[in-house]
Amino acid sequence: MRTVIPLLAPVLIWISLLLLPAGQARAQDITGSIETGASGLPLPRFASLKSSRINMRAGPGRDYRIEWNYRKAGLPMEIIQEYDNWRKVRDASGDEGWIHVSLLTGKRTGMAAPWQKNEMLPLRRQPTPDSSLIAQVEAGALGEVVSCDGEWCIVDYDGYEGYMRQAQIWGVYPSEKIED
Repeated sequence: MRTVIPLLAPVLIWISLLLLPAGQARAQDITGSIETGASGLPLPRFASLKSSRINMRAGPGRDYRIEWNYRKAGLPMEIIQEYDNWRKVRDASGDEGWIHVSLLTGKRTGMAAPWQKNEMLPLRRQPTPDSSLIAQVEAGALGEVVSCDGEWCIVDYDGYEGYMRQAQIWGVYPSEKIED
């Protein structure tokens, strides 16, 4: 029995990491491999809402009840599953449901730290913590992600373009690199 436990330890650690909620650990972060959906695109991945009136449904089809109605084009959504022409998504609040693929776009957007309610976040001229401020961005503000180097992103918030720490943006993964 003593020889079996050390052999099973790596397997048990692997299983426990896979069972963590999204955002804490992903198979890609652990193994370097990327799961792909039926579309051939990686899962999970971020996309954004194409228009300002979009229903999120309880299941992958128009016959399922509407769970949420989104009224803001460009909101980032994390695609976590695919079924036919439907994508299971998660929003910044953690709510999950299904949206038709025609209502999503690959345009990258991000929300300034929606988990930091009533706070202002710095948008800087350079990717350093002591760089001068371009603006203070309200938590939850929506911006267009221009690029990310794995630590800092260039984000455009309503015409104010500057650097924000990648960890303060919901809509990009930690260490993800995005080229403009």
